[in-house]
Amino acid sequence: MTRTVYLNGDYLPEDEAKVSIFDRGFVMADAIYEVTSVLGGKLIDFGGHMARLKRSMDALDMQNPLSDDEFLTAHRELVTRNGIEDGLIYLQVTRGNPGDRDFAYPPADTAPTVVMFTQSKPGLADNPAAKQGIRVISTEDLRWGRRDIKTVQLLYPSMAKMEAKAKGADDAWLVEDGRVTEGTSNNAYIVKGGTIITRELSHDILHGITRAAVLRFAKEAQMKVEERAFTIDEAKDADEAFVTSASAFVMPVVEIDGVSVGQGTPGPAATRLREIYLDESRKAAV
Repeated sequence: MTRTVYLNGDYLPEDEAKVSIFDRGFVMADAIYEVTSVLGGKLIDFGGHMARLKRSMDALDMQNPLSDDEFLTAHRELVTRNGIEDGLIYLQVTRGNPGDRDFAYPPADTAPTVVMFTQSKPGLADNPAAKQGIRVISTEDLRWGRRDIKTVQLLYPSMAKMEAKAKGADDAWLVEDGRVTEGTSNNAYIVKGGTIITRELSHDILHGITRAAVLRFAKEAQMKVEERAFTIDEAKDADEAFVTSASAFVMPVVEIDGVSVGQGTPGPAATRLREIYLDESRKAAV
């Protein structure tokens, strides 16, 4: 079945959707994006994704093309038209098409380009990896300094993920100045002595929407949370580890650089937080 996608207000078959070769998203990676999960035909953490979208656009002095209600309507329409029960909706906003390539921003009245498309992933919440855990490697973090802006500049994370695959692992944790920043597409955590430890918010990491929800649920469940940077050696010596993201939810990490974390199996904190997150998120889904 050909997907229906959204492009600048129109719903089109995917093979009919066209974007200019001069679009800033294509020639300059001058674009931001969000990915919202769909469970049971409903959107997970939609409000949080819209708030971060606005934050990213403000940080880049980019025009906001639609209201939250308009974005919501488009997301729901794509879910309906594509028959998505479980899956993802990818949203991208670029600075638009200035008509030629130039390092300078185009005139302020240049219309942004807005693209949305769905990815059907039946059983998204029942990923077998959640019961087995994933293996990660550590590698140097060579990204730019504003990782808190969710831009489409994803080449280095892709390279790091491919490095992990080549070494027989599932993902990579990025390390800067001896401390873990985050995973290639997720926030990173360890658990030691009953305390959940994750890097504090700054320009160094993406302000994860799932991260915010999970930490809130952890505190409500009387779990101790400490927001600080940690080293790879600390992670290897931790009782357990996990990552969070919009598509993986809470995913246990059982091995780092070939060293088993804890018992080498998903730990109780990650397992419980995944259960809580999925349960509460489904209740609040729109």
